[in-house]
Amino acid sequence: MVVPNRFKDQVAVVTGAGSGIGLGISRRIALEGGTVIMADIDRAALDAARDAIGEVPGQVRQTVADVSNGTETRDLMQSTVTRHGKLDIVINSAGIVGPSASNIAEYDLSSFRRVLDVNLVGSFIVSKHAIRAMQGTGYGRILLLASISGKEGNPGMAGYSTSKAGVIGLTKAIGKEYANTQITINALAPAMIATPLAQTLDPDKLSSLTDKIPMGRLGTIDEVAALACWIVSPEASFSTGAIFDLSGGRATY
Repeated sequence: MVVPNRFKDQVAVVTGAGSGIGLGISRRIALEGGTVIMADIDRAALDAARDAIGEVPGQVRQTVADVSNGTETRDLMQSTVTRHGKLDIVINSAGIVGPSASNIAEYDLSSFRRVLDVNLVGSFIVSKHAIRAMQGTGYGRILLLASISGKEGNPGMAGYSTSKAGVIGLTKAIGKEYANTQITINALAPAMIATPLAQTLDPDKLSSLTDKIPMGRLGTIDEVAALACWIVSPEASFSTGAIFDLSGGRATY
């Protein structure tokens, strides 16, 4: 259920916003009255995403940025503050899967490093520059995208599982660092969600991951957006360093 005006007068940056979860969260924030800066490395995807959002109460604009590039990410946060006077919300949903059916003996080192660079180093960079931007107003909500894979490990996906486990550790560490401020840092740990990214998986791997979900289905982007928007709202004032499962019953801890 959309909450009208929940994000009125708030400014959000969403990375990986060209498709999937990032697009869904961007649309939800804009529907609830927020100003959304949609960032993605893919300009064509951003253009298509703007059309997909359609008419919404909030303002939407787009910019190309690579979360694994410190300079581009710093400039994204700083330009947002310069243009809008503040930065209230940052959601980092940019990510890649990498090999999905490759045992470690065959897993290419360059692929492993690339997955960590985007998923884990990118989360570090985004968090660092988001916090710097938010310290000026003393308020902020940061949400990182982890995964149930980071808790349980998915065979054949060493890079992805490792990167998401790192995001969980990063969230807990920096959540504690800023616990005495009004800046909260949390993470979502979804099981498989029906996104374009899921379709890049090896078909047998996708089937096996779906079979692990007790509800017997993939999660939806709308379900992710609903929980994400609560986490980054003013209501979520006593949660930081937390990992929110969205797993259809798969999560065991």
